[in-house]
Amino acid sequence: MSTCSRCGAQFSCAMKDADPAAPALPCWCTTLPPAVAVPSAPGASCWCPDCLKQHIIDHPKPDLA
Repeated sequence: MSTCSRCGAQFSCAMKDADPAAPALPCWCTTLPPAVAVPSAPGASCWCPDCLKQHIIDHPKPDLA
């Protein structure tokens, strides 16, 4: 299980929590629009589904058309 770095909730991240012997599966977050960079800082972690979805709602991407 992973821990959300925003709210502390426990959630499953297919990229971090996957069994290394099993075939790689895409994480739930890959079905959402890109909203934030993948965390790369030491100790950084992903956000839970609720926090990531709320961030997408609160920070809509500008229409580039």
